[in-house]
Amino acid sequence: MRLTTPVLGAAILLGLGGLAWYGMRFLPPEWDPRAPLDLTAEPNMVTGLKLRRLRSSPEACFAAFEASRIPVTRVPDRPSEVGCGLENALRLPSALRILPSPPVVTCRVAAAWVLYERHALVPAGVAGVTHLGAQACRNVNRARHGRLSEHATANALDVAGFRMRDGRELRLARHWESENTLLRGLRDGACRWFGTVLGPEYNAAHSDHFHLDMGSARICR
Repeated sequence: MRLTTPVLGAAILLGLGGLAWYGMRFLPPEWDPRAPLDLTAEPNMVTGLKLRRLRSSPEACFAAFEASRIPVTRVPDRPSEVGCGLENALRLPSALRILPSPPVVTCRVAAAWVLYERHALVPAGVAGVTHLGAQACRNVNRARHGRLSEHATANALDVAGFRMRDGRELRLARHWESENTLLRGLRDGACRWFGTVLGPEYNAAHSDHFHLDMGSARICR
């Protein structure tokens, strides 16, 4: 029996679909987009997809920490009438020393931080991090009017400096020019995992810190 072109095309598509379904059944978890993100596994092409999915799925985010066997300290949700509520938040988990203390951030910021720490900070010789805080109920650029900052819901973290394993204390406000290669590398490493990364090259308001957030925008400056 001779197959017509439409029938032949449908048969090919069915066959390809069957092969894809069969292959998905035997994918290892780190390559399976349906499996929880393992924050301790070596990154691959699926890692970014899974990380982006955490923005709309808090359940997937906490499942990622559980699958990675990384303990977390969750904090209670805190409603707000002005858009500055706290939801699905936790204390920032870190193997580094975080000063003045680990801040409260959204789960998705924490997940991005773990990947940033493992694949950028630690390999560069960072032993500790100084931050300027995560949650602040304010608008972008502290303007009186406009849209709320990602800081309003603790979906952002400002990093001001790094303590290196060799004992050096690097502050963006003082060392951006003298340690530009190293600090640029840490900035670029953050861009791999966070949605928005703003630093001294963006504007004067960010001359002393990296702004890292997990909002919908994609900016690396």
